[in-house]
Amino acid sequence: MSIPNKALFNWSSGKDSALALYKILQNSDFKIECLLTSVNQQFQRISMHGVRVELLEAQAKSIGLPLKIMQIPEMPTMGIYENVMTESLTELKNQGVTHSIFGDIFLEDLRKYREDQLAKIGFEGVFPLWKIPTQDLIQEFILLGFKTIVVCVNERYLDRSFVGRIIDQDFINDLPDDVDVCGENGEFHTFTFDGPIFSKPINFEIGEIIYRKYEKPKNEDSSNTACDTSTSDAFDFGFWYCDLITK
Repeated sequence: MSIPNKALFNWSSGKDSALALYKILQNSDFKIECLLTSVNQQFQRISMHGVRVELLEAQAKSIGLPLKIMQIPEMPTMGIYENVMTESLTELKNQGVTHSIFGDIFLEDLRKYREDQLAKIGFEGVFPLWKIPTQDLIQEFILLGFKTIVVCVNERYLDRSFVGRIIDQDFINDLPDDVDVCGENGEFHTFTFDGPIFSKPINFEIGEIIYRKYEKPKNEDSSNTACDTSTSDAFDFGFWYCDLITK
């Protein structure tokens, strides 16, 4: 029997991560050494998702895998983000980890960026969901018994009414035609709280729903930030967040 490759799993806490992890755990070519998650250093919440660290830790405990947190400053430059990532991956490389697994589905530029950065450190990227139609993925996710709640929506695509909803067939039916059902273009983010990878469900209650709009960095090219600012009007839109509180 061949020895499995040691791998880290890039864990966002959401549905695509959960389904990708489910698939990779069934692949004997890999042994997952840890979950790797970036956290906003100032607020101690998962980057972009806005989920509290306590709930992230509860997920890792229920999944049964070690959790490694990368502390990222608010609105970091690409340089700062890449330095933190390189430091984290180098530490894992010294422990024999050789592969980095992602839940990306179809964003070619993002995959190329990840692979180029990984190559600098001697890592290989693995993408278990790559090019699978998102309609198929979301149906598989639901049929497997996963449960996930929408914790953040980008108002460019969706209004406040979508945040705080459980993803089910009604949610899918209510999505506008131009919104990907898996939110692969950043339309929404989720927190997965139950399913076949968990030993027990994550208990939480829904807190307040808040609106947040990010300011364009001053004296700095916005394209040099680690956030998705590829369009000229990226900072014209805000985000609705649903706070989740540990029970």
